[in-house]
Amino acid sequence: MTTGFLQKIFGSRNQRLVKQYQKTVATINALETQIEQLTDDQLRGKTDEFRQRVAAGESLDKLLPEAFAVCREASRRVLKMRHFDVQMIGGMVLHYGKIAEMRTGEGKTLVATLPVYLNALAGRGVHVVTVNDYLAQRDAEWMARLYNFLGLSVGINLSGMEHDQKQQAYAADITYGTNNEFGFDYLRDNMVYETDARVQRALNFAVVDEVDSILIDEARTPLIISGQAEDHTELYVRMNALPPLLERQIGEEKADGTGVEKPGDYTLDEKARQVFLTESGHEKAERLLAEWGLIGEGESLYAPQNITLMHHVYAALRAHTLFHKDQHYVVQNGEVVIVDEFTGRLMAGRRWSDGLHQAVEAKEHVKIQSENQTLASITFQNYFRMYAKLAGMTGTADTEAYEFNEIYGLETVVIPTNRPPKRIDKQDQIYKTAKERYDAVIRDIRDCYERGQPVLVGTTSIENSELLSHLLKQAGLPHEVLNAKQHEREAAIVAEAGRPKRITIATNMAGRGTDIVLGGNAEKQAAFIDADDAIPADEKARRIKQLHDEWETLHEQVKAAGGLHIIGTERHESRRIDNQLRGRAGRQGDPGSSRFYLSLDDPLLRIFAGDRVRSIMDRLKMPEGEAIEAGIVTRSIESAQRKVEARNFDIRKQLLEYDDVSNDQRKVIYQQRNELLEAHDITETITAMRHGVITEVVRQFVPEGSIEEQWDVPELEEALRNDWQLDLAIQEMVNESSSITAEEILDAVTTAADEQYDAKVALVGRESFSAFERSVMLQTVDRLWREHLAALDHLRQGIHLRGYAQKNPKQEYKREAFELFAAMLDAIKQEVTRVVMNVQIQSPEQLEEAAEQIEERGGHLENVEYQHADYADAGAPVANVTAAAAATAATATADMVGSAMTHSGPGGEMPKVGRNDPCPCGSGKKYKQCHGKLS
Repeated sequence: MTTGFLQKIFGSRNQRLVKQYQKTVATINALETQIEQLTDDQLRGKTDEFRQRVAAGESLDKLLPEAFAVCREASRRVLKMRHFDVQMIGGMVLHYGKIAEMRTGEGKTLVATLPVYLNALAGRGVHVVTVNDYLAQRDAEWMARLYNFLGLSVGINLSGMEHDQKQQAYAADITYGTNNEFGFDYLRDNMVYETDARVQRALNFAVVDEVDSILIDEARTPLIISGQAEDHTELYVRMNALPPLLERQIGEEKADGTGVEKPGDYTLDEKARQVFLTESGHEKAERLLAEWGLIGEGESLYAPQNITLMHHVYAALRAHTLFHKDQHYVVQNGEVVIVDEFTGRLMAGRRWSDGLHQAVEAKEHVKIQSENQTLASITFQNYFRMYAKLAGMTGTADTEAYEFNEIYGLETVVIPTNRPPKRIDKQDQIYKTAKERYDAVIRDIRDCYERGQPVLVGTTSIENSELLSHLLKQAGLPHEVLNAKQHEREAAIVAEAGRPKRITIATNMAGRGTDIVLGGNAEKQAAFIDADDAIPADEKARRIKQLHDEWETLHEQVKAAGGLHIIGTERHESRRIDNQLRGRAGRQGDPGSSRFYLSLDDPLLRIFAGDRVRSIMDRLKMPEGEAIEAGIVTRSIESAQRKVEARNFDIRKQLLEYDDVSNDQRKVIYQQRNELLEAHDITETITAMRHGVITEVVRQFVPEGSIEEQWDVPELEEALRNDWQLDLAIQEMVNESSSITAEEILDAVTTAADEQYDAKVALVGRESFSAFERSVMLQTVDRLWREHLAALDHLRQGIHLRGYAQKNPKQEYKREAFELFAAMLDAIKQEVTRVVMNVQIQSPEQLEEAAEQIEERGGHLENVEYQHADYADAGAPVANVTAAAAATAATATADMVGSAMTHSGPGGEMPKVGRNDPCPCGSGKKYKQCHGKLS
């Protein structure tokens, strides 16, 4: 109550900010007359003047009014577009590192030019992030005219570009690209073996277009670079036969034994997108697998040797019960391609993790591709939080303002519209069945068609858009379909969607990037004519003039019919996606209207609000075909949406809390890696490692401060000889001096190790040996980091079970992840020291050859894939790595050194030995504590 009273007096935080920025707009407007009088060369010269002032220490904030005024005037001259005052406010919001919410058609692309120009003056690079390559290329080419006029360079960072082209794109003052590509480039830069192989500069300032789509919708989807692991193709095919033989159980068993309406083999939790085998399901699965020879007679699926099979059973079950063709994925050219549930776009090259994608491939009887091992990964949350300054713009951010602030520290500012909106949002209409709902939709479309009003119909899946298309064909209504299957024709369809009598069906209009202009988009059509080289120049001019004349007539005709009418055939889980659909109508003060048609069969209503609405309909005794249209029902639906949004926020926040653990570790590893790449000489690092490892070995047999009776000198001599090629007569030293201490023994061993190392360096020269050490260390860090990622994945999969032991899973994950990380750092020291100490060198050439082999194998990984894997959609954790694949990776160092470098342990080739068996070298130690450390 007090807050509301104070807001009436002082205005909301948003109103106060906008008022504050309006004062700066007045300052900018006052400069306009002066700036207008400058010649083109003088206007361009302002950029150099601003750069010198920034270099001299003037802040960008102080420079803002002049820079914005120059950018506005340049835009007026080059693009024939002058920034409105509200667009100047949007530019300030972005410059100050906030999110600008601007309605569709308010010119977000033009707004971005203001803060991008200002921040590019500092010379540290500005990234403009969009959701797809088409928009990145379109916006970069469009706005490059303005930036080039002002003397700034523009780069486009697209997927599949050559390495040199990428370096040039990042070296430019302003770089346009997609969120995926920026993230993958960061990961790739941290896998290189030479500093000049990196493409990115320091992450300075990013403006994220469609910020809600990138930082919210895709925040559950980490970027993953992976390589092939062990092949289980045959197993996926055989497991695919299992789900059709199992029956779904209806109802959950309660504590008193009731609640099950129909017994079955598995239960389905659609809300959490999980499937679980019941007791009878386990027994049935075990019996069938035993019949097929996959497990022993009477064996349990939970037996240690069958744990991998459990993974395959659940992957097959999820594929059959939770993932449906033409809704979650499509089959195209013999491949399963994921459909983005938020935008309806095909996500080519993206794969679900944890074997789910292979299970879906088996279900659809297409070629099964191998499982992958994670080589590097990062979430968008942690990638974008690395920028020194981050800003974003979207048409719909206010519903997620809390999350933007909580996760990214970004405040959302709602920018006023240039003209007051005239769109009418009508009440939802709810029908009992989907058939009744579609009948009503067709009636509404026909009414608009007959009156000459254009209609945009939004659906939540490809399946629904094709069903509606079929119904419209039956009704004899001409229409266009805009979904992931029609990607190539997308821009052309949207350009025409505002013409009279035009009916367009669209699957989730998010991220389409093209305005629907009433009367048709004449500029877009003119661009198609202009791009056609077969048409003579004078004919082009005639056709373009004719187009604009026709457009004027059509524009007025559509406005008179009520503008663009939006029909939603279903409510999305997120209110924001519904608002994006609505936002396509009523751009820049144009008339428009919207209405959602729902049925009780819709997933959102069925799962969250179905019973309540159905009881209202039953009480009102609604006849068939009659809709309920009441505020209470709309509020119930919005309440259900808020519940889903809150649950999704919790999922994203939880993912972030877990990923923050690996992110802290990632920063440490990447920082060490970069220091290694940039250092000319890493002798001090190698020496510190060697001394640390030698100390550990000696202390194992001669503890610090101990007496001679506690020493195991023969074992120490054996360990030094076998593991480190140090042949020292320590027992003789002990026999000759009764007063020798544990410290003196350590000093003697350290000195001997130093002398052996110095002899190797003297043989080939310091420069050659340093290059070799760097290669060994980089490769070891990379390989053990990959194994560590796999270990974290495995830890994450089972950590929730700690809750049953009254332990906090997050705290347990942090503790164990730290222990794993400490063990990895220790393993890096051990392995690097072991390789450097054991290498046998005859010449500098041999050493260079060995270093090249290490870099080649580490730097050019085979079958590398770039995934943006949606774990939450898959109901699956991060991609796991099989034990066999981890073991193969663990022996990589020995293989990579090849013939040019040998480990001279006794016995040469080591036979296959269990990790807990006695080591064949005869030391008496377990293999894992002796020569097993090499593998």
